[in-house]
Amino acid sequence: MTRSGAQTPTSQETTLTATTTRRTALAATALAVAAPRLYAQAPIVIKFSHVVAADTPKGNGSEFFAKRAAELTKGKVKVEVYPNSTLFKDKEEIEALQLGAVQMLAPSLSKFAPLGVKEFEVFDFPYLFDSFDELHKVQQGAVGKGLLNKLEAKGITGLAFWDNGFKSFSSNRRMARPEDMKGLKMRIQSSKVLEAQMRALGALPQVMAFSEVYQALQTGVVDGTENPHSNLYTQKMHEVQKFVTVSDHGYLGYAVITNKKFWDALPADVRGQLEQAIKEATDYANKIAQEENDSALEHVRKSGKSQIVVLTPQERLGLKKAMMKVHKEMESRIGKEIIEEVYKETGFDPAKL
Repeated sequence: MTRSGAQTPTSQETTLTATTTRRTALAATALAVAAPRLYAQAPIVIKFSHVVAADTPKGNGSEFFAKRAAELTKGKVKVEVYPNSTLFKDKEEIEALQLGAVQMLAPSLSKFAPLGVKEFEVFDFPYLFDSFDELHKVQQGAVGKGLLNKLEAKGITGLAFWDNGFKSFSSNRRMARPEDMKGLKMRIQSSKVLEAQMRALGALPQVMAFSEVYQALQTGVVDGTENPHSNLYTQKMHEVQKFVTVSDHGYLGYAVITNKKFWDALPADVRGQLEQAIKEATDYANKIAQEENDSALEHVRKSGKSQIVVLTPQERLGLKKAMMKVHKEMESRIGKEIIEEVYKETGFDPAKL
């Protein structure tokens, strides 16, 4: 006993106290190390699904967007890109977006008609645009903004238009005149305008998912199709098509869209950063679209598997005149007013053909 009357701790008590102190210190250290992980917010995951190959204008545009989204949000957002119909096929993807199974898509413009927004099919009109400049004037002006706004009522927010390019015909028959198309079973996207276009040429339109086209061409289920060259080449369609006619008869583009509830629920700063990422990705995708299609056509040429048919001015005019009746036929479906708005923006006058 000490002079103060207090008992001297036993060796066992000293050991227990030291052990408790060490455990407390270790626990405090562990908590300090774990704190950033415990309290750091998990990144917002955006699943971006599409149906074409990664090495296409849309594929590269979506990867660019993913990169810029991560950079601009400083890791708060992680965009996962799923190409080549790995998640959903053509007919499934928009419903998947509305249900929240994916957060972003870039479907081709004809995909919106089944939702009740038939006006998007104006971009399917044959020979409506003679250049990307004309096209962009429409998409970035009142017509384009008005169309994207129509998606809000469907639970979808439209963010931007992305180019792929102008389309060429392909089949196992040389095609340069309307009569060359007669009787051919031609694969198309689901679009009443494209159906009318093929019938105007005497061809038989066949609606089919993009992922099924190569096998259908290979087995003769369909005779031919229409595509920008990047889609034709990356899906190896040229390997089972003897002729590719550079007709530039129609446009294939996409609308980048997102689930409206998801988009509206994002923090305002994150949404602003993603809007900037979309803007940059749009500039990038549209810039490379023509380059990639030109490169793809050259690859097709060098492969020797398809003969490239370049139309004379007279042949191009012949196809144009044959398909022009589609514009008039589709007035009741698309709306005469929107068609005339596009004509006004581009300066196109079908009466002068």
